[in-house]
Amino acid sequence: MSATYSHISDPVLEEQCEKVIAAGGRIAGPAAEELLTSRLGGDSLNWLKTNFFETELELGHCLRAPAEGPCESDLYLRCSKFLTTSEYAPRLRSGLAREQQFAQDALERGRPREVERHTAIADRIRSLLADLGESAEPGPDDHC
Repeated sequence: MSATYSHISDPVLEEQCEKVIAAGGRIAGPAAEELLTSRLGGDSLNWLKTNFFETELELGHCLRAPAEGPCESDLYLRCSKFLTTSEYAPRLRSGLAREQQFAQDALERGRPREVERHTAIADRIRSLLADLGESAEPGPDDHC
């Protein structure tokens, strides 16, 4: 994703993105492109303006409007409305380490489908970290 968010059509969202940038961060996830290219519909944008802080999830934000219905868990794996920022990188790295441990445990127990599932989740987390320009290796400040 580009590090310039000045073309976001909403000042509240632009301010949030600029806050992330000021801290040296970026945004990633399927909803990031929609937000950055101003393709978010008017009703969704109005809803988001008043509810952005309530959209926070464990690893980012879900930009799904109430009219779109509930999302499934593990949003960062498949939800087209998921958005995350660099400030979640330590938690993403922690989740990656956890999934790698789960995959190893499943391998040792002879559960190939579980190995496959945890490996796929770890790959998705690595992809998000790469989109954010973040390392997948644990950092000194990662304690989550």
